[in-house]
Amino acid sequence: MKDQAFWYLENIDVSGIFCPQKMGHYQKSHDPKRYKGGDYVYLPDELSDSLFFISEGQVKIGTYSESGKEITKALLGPGEVFGEMSLVGEGRRRDFAVAIKDTEVCHVKADQMKSMLRDHSGLSMFLMKIMGSRVLKMEKRLESLVFKDSRTRIVEFLKELGETKGQRVGYETVVRNFITHQEIANMTATSRQTVTTVLNELRNENVITFNRKRLLIRDMEKLV
Repeated sequence: MKDQAFWYLENIDVSGIFCPQKMGHYQKSHDPKRYKGGDYVYLPDELSDSLFFISEGQVKIGTYSESGKEITKALLGPGEVFGEMSLVGEGRRRDFAVAIKDTEVCHVKADQMKSMLRDHSGLSMFLMKIMGSRVLKMEKRLESLVFKDSRTRIVEFLKELGETKGQRVGYETVVRNFITHQEIANMTATSRQTVTTVLNELRNENVITFNRKRLLIRDMEKLV
């Protein structure tokens, strides 16, 4: 599995920074907080003063269009950080963060993190890589929306899901905790019906199998 959990970068123990109580550290921070599926970690226009670290579960980052349509920006899992815009002058949240399933989140106040950044160059690099990676992903998604059709966007999303969240077993790749068709539609700017049609076509071609709990990609090279 190509793990996108950045706490391994630069030998920084991010879990110990964000969740010191869980790691037995003395560092002062907030206690971990648990959210049930559907609970919001924060909403648009709330004060942006903390960064968050997912120790368990899954969180969706999204926003709403002027017409009220939900737009999914990212789906994050254990070991990933969000809310980092609080470090660069975001006074109020522009996005929302919601738990997709039962989730545990640790957090650190932005002022406290800024103090740590002054003392640890490796931590600064860690956060720069997170921000840079997310900018590149958003640019890639924008290019896909402009230049590629719906089916291609959905297939490319499945490939990315397999590469970043999947576990290789021989030629096959298993993605556990598979997301809903609507979530895929939100991520690819398509409709739920289109996603269902494409997934069923791929299943009929014996390229993938799926249910509510997992996606099995039989051969990544055939996912086209």
